[in-house]
Amino acid sequence: MVRKVWKFRNEGVTARAVSMAAEKNGIPQLLATILLNRGIVSEDFKTFLSKSKKGILNPMTMLDMDKAVARIKSAVETGEKIAIYGDYDVDGITSTALLFGFLKTLGADVQYYIPDRKDEGYGINIMAVNKLIKEGVKLLITVDCGITAIGEIEFAKLQGMDVVVTDHHTCKERIPTAAVAVLNPKREDDEYEFDALAGVGVAFKLVLALAMSMGMNTGEVFDKYVELAAIGTIADVVPLTSENRVIVEKGLTLLQNPSRCGIKALLEVSGVSDKKVTTATVAFALAPRINAAGRLSTATTAVELLLTENDVTATEIAKELDASNKERQQTELDIHREAIEMIESDKEFEKKNVIVLAKEGWHNGVIGIVASRLVEHYHRPCILISLDNGVGKGSGRSVGNFNLFNALSACEKLLTNFGGHAVAAGLGINEDKLREFDEKINKYAKENLTAEDLVPVVKIDCVLGGANLNIPTAKLLSSLEPYGMGNETPVFAVKDAEVVSVTAVGMEKKHIRMQVQKDGVRINAIGFGMGEFVDILKYGDIVHLACKLDINNYQGNESAQLVLCDIKMKNTQDI
Repeated sequence: MVRKVWKFRNEGVTARAVSMAAEKNGIPQLLATILLNRGIVSEDFKTFLSKSKKGILNPMTMLDMDKAVARIKSAVETGEKIAIYGDYDVDGITSTALLFGFLKTLGADVQYYIPDRKDEGYGINIMAVNKLIKEGVKLLITVDCGITAIGEIEFAKLQGMDVVVTDHHTCKERIPTAAVAVLNPKREDDEYEFDALAGVGVAFKLVLALAMSMGMNTGEVFDKYVELAAIGTIADVVPLTSENRVIVEKGLTLLQNPSRCGIKALLEVSGVSDKKVTTATVAFALAPRINAAGRLSTATTAVELLLTENDVTATEIAKELDASNKERQQTELDIHREAIEMIESDKEFEKKNVIVLAKEGWHNGVIGIVASRLVEHYHRPCILISLDNGVGKGSGRSVGNFNLFNALSACEKLLTNFGGHAVAAGLGINEDKLREFDEKINKYAKENLTAEDLVPVVKIDCVLGGANLNIPTAKLLSSLEPYGMGNETPVFAVKDAEVVSVTAVGMEKKHIRMQVQKDGVRINAIGFGMGEFVDILKYGDIVHLACKLDINNYQGNESAQLVLCDIKMKNTQDI
C-alpha cells in the first residue's frame, strides 16, 4: 500500500477572510473557502464563476501575431499554396482541423500534413518539407510543433518556403528565427499574460486574430471553433485556468449538441451520446479514440472525421477509430505487463529514481500511455523506449516538481532529439547510448529529485463536516467546473468518520464500497483500486477520509456519495 501525504491548500486563509469574501460575492462560505485556498482573490470570484468570454485575452498581444496575420492574409489574397503541419496527438489533430477549416472558409488554397508517428516521428522533418515544396507549398504553418525545428525551418527558408510556427512546447535556448513568425506564449521575450495554452489554444488565438483583422464577427468565429479548441485543451492536460477555463467551459456547453457530425458520431460509438458532456467525457471517451488514429495508423483519419459534413462518412470513420482504440488498449496492456515484469525482475530497481526501459518491437504510439500508468504505480519518473533496428523512440512522464525537460537537456549529447514539457517529453536515442543515458539521467535525478517528489500527495481543499455530505452541496460544487489540471475536482478531508460497513467489489475485488457516518449523517463511499482496505477496516473503526463529493445516479435515483482518494486511521499523525 502506497503511503500518501495529505497537504491542505493555503492553510493561512482565516475564517474572517472567508466570511468577508462570501458576503461580498453573495456565495456560500464553502465556495469562498475553496476559491481562497486555491489562491483566487475575492475580486476575481465573479469572473471565475461566470466563465465569461471576457477572460479571453486579445490575441494581437501575443508576440509575432501581427507578423503571422500579415503573412497568412497575403497568402490567402494572392492564392499561394498553404500547408498546415500538425502533430499526431489530439492537440495536434484538433489544431490542424481548426486552422484548416477556418482558412478554407476564407477561400485559401490550403492542405494539411501530419507525419507518420512510426516512420517519421514527432515534428518537422526535411523529407516532409521537400515533399511539400515539390507540391508547390509557399507557406508552411506549424501547429503544436516547430519550436525546436531550427535546422528544418532554415532549410525551408533556403528553398523559398516561408514558415509560421504556432506551438506551446518548452523553448530551448534558441528559437527558429528563420521563421516569419513564432507564436509561442512560452517564449521568454513574450509578455503575453498566459503561457499555458495548449497547441490548439495558440492555433485558436491565431484564428481569432485573423478574424479580427478581417472585420469578421469574432463571436461567431469563437463559437464555431471553440468545440475543437476545448477537446484539444482537455486532452493535452494543460491547466484549466485563465483562457483555458473559458475555452473549455464554452466548448463543453456547445458539445452538449455538437455542430460537427464527426463529434456526434464519436459520442455515439463511445456510448455517451445521451449523457452530459464533461471534461471526463472528452478525456476518457473522445480523446482516446481520436488519439488512436495517430497511435496505430494515420492521424489524417481523425482530421477527416472532424472536418467531414457527411453523416455516413462520420459514422464510418468513428467506428474505425473505435476499433483502433480497442486495438490500442490491448497493445497498451501487453506492453504494460512486459514493463512490470522487467521492473520486478531488476534487482537494482530500488536504487533508481528514474525508470528507463527499452525493448525491441514496443509500439511507440502507446508507450507514453504506459509510462503514465507506471508513474501512477511506482510514483517516480518513467521513460519507455521503443527500439527498431538500433534506433530508439522514447516517451517520458514525470512526478512532483521534477522537470523532465531539464533532465533530458542535461543528457542532450546522448540523444538524437528531444522536446516537450516539464511533466511529459519525447526523445530519440540510439541503442548503444541507452546504458549511459540510464546512468546519466539517474545521476541527474539523484541531485535534483527530492524525497518529497517520490511520495504521492493528496491536496486537500478543506475539511467537510457531516452537514455538507448531501446532494445540495454536491450540486453547489458544480459551479467550479470545468475541472482539470490547475482546477482539480475539490478534495475534502472528512475527519473522525465511523465505518459502518466495508465490502470489496468489482473484478478481482480491486475496489471497496463503504458506508460511513459523520455527525449523525450516513453516506456511501466508493474507493477505486483500494481493495486492500477491506482487510484493514472493520465496523466501528474511526477513520479520516480524503475524498470527493459526488452524486450517484442509479436507476433514476440520486444520492450523495464520497469518491475516496485515501484513508487514514484516526491515530495517524501525517495529515
